[in-house]
Amino acid sequence: MFFRQYYLQCLSHASYLIGDETTGRAVVVDPQRDVTQYLEDAQANGLTIERVIETHFHADFLSGHLELAQRTGAVIAYGEAAEGASFPIEKLAHGQRLSLGEVELEIRATPGHTPESISIVVYERAGDEIPYGVLTGDTLFIGDVGRPDLLSSRGVTAEELARLLYRSTREQLLTLPDETRVYPAHGAGSACGKQLSTETVSTIGEQRRTNYALADMTEDEFVRVVTEGQPVAPLYFAFDAQRNREDRALLDEEQPPPRLTLDEVLERQRRGAAVLDTREAADYAHGHLRGSYEVGLGGRFAEYAGDVLHPDQEIVLVTEPGAELEAKIRLARIGFDRVVGVLDDHVRAFLEHPDVVERSSRLSAADLRGLLGTGVQVVDVRNPGEIAATGTIPGSVPLPLARITAAREVLDPARPTVAFCAGGYRSAIAASALAALGFADVSDLLGGFEAWRAGGHPVTEPAEV
Repeated sequence: MFFRQYYLQCLSHASYLIGDETTGRAVVVDPQRDVTQYLEDAQANGLTIERVIETHFHADFLSGHLELAQRTGAVIAYGEAAEGASFPIEKLAHGQRLSLGEVELEIRATPGHTPESISIVVYERAGDEIPYGVLTGDTLFIGDVGRPDLLSSRGVTAEELARLLYRSTREQLLTLPDETRVYPAHGAGSACGKQLSTETVSTIGEQRRTNYALADMTEDEFVRVVTEGQPVAPLYFAFDAQRNREDRALLDEEQPPPRLTLDEVLERQRRGAAVLDTREAADYAHGHLRGSYEVGLGGRFAEYAGDVLHPDQEIVLVTEPGAELEAKIRLARIGFDRVVGVLDDHVRAFLEHPDVVERSSRLSAADLRGLLGTGVQVVDVRNPGEIAATGTIPGSVPLPLARITAAREVLDPARPTVAFCAGGYRSAIAASALAALGFADVSDLLGGFEAWRAGGHPVTEPAEV
């Protein structure tokens, strides 16, 4: 058997290539949108990709099923409860076995995260009593289970899905032998759950012993513990969940965005395009195009860009030389395809046109301490679970980054505003978004809440939050 996990750190996403080396037949499960790596590995190992199996309609990334189908002729397959796809799909029934040769896959319906969710039990040889592993999609994670609250807008309640999830985990996954390896679709950092581990593989036995959601409890208790304390879902989740059902344009992994002059960029910005600066926060603060957004490529770039931009917006990039294609592909991984160009030679453009350039205000913890009580509004852009666990700066307003575009509903754009997060990455993004929204005096806290607490400044106790 050929078995390979691909882990995309910036989206905490795991995908899989499984093949039978005796027959050369293979499947890909839950692929990311840029699919070259699967094709190269399949070719290098004498494998032909026959199916692309999706464990469910994903919300946190745009899947590469259409790209793989176009390049290989593979069939796209979902669980039998999948509805609404506008492209041809094969529906896989609960209990159905797919033979690749000696390697065999068993489909198990495991609804709960979504109604159509499936898990795939992998047997190295068809007659094995103990499976090699189980691909659990977003049903079971290492340390957690998939959140059941993402489909409330589609008329399915979190409680209904949580009850399905309880039965799926107990009846379909915990019935597998303890030695069965567990391979989920996501890890720590994903907003698809609240307590995901940094580990990318486990076993059923280990999860039975250590996963809070698999502990001995009633169905009602399970519903309560898995629906409370979930992180705020990024705004683009609903877009991706729908986009993954649609027949859409394919990603070109090789063509970088065209270069634009400063005048062309400014004209597109006037017509509603978002200028997305992907440089480090310090470089952005030193000088950037007025009204642009800062999301550094060094972090969870696509996810956080999806928090502050709209998928229907045109996007113009500002990047370090050579990073244009990477930025385009990473945005495409969440379906943000309207990258219309990149500013040509931004350093020269900014030097020659200082009238369209501005600097950002960045404050130390001591600076902010001195401003408290002077009318400044302080904004905590962390998720509620982070605040509950650590406390926060006294008097700060909680507003997760995923809701920063609604800032005018809770903040006064005329007052001085300081954004902070855990370490400084998200607050720089938030500050740029607030400035783009018309907030007149915006700063971010260098080093974030960690620097504030390390400096001995006042902190609310977690129990008070």
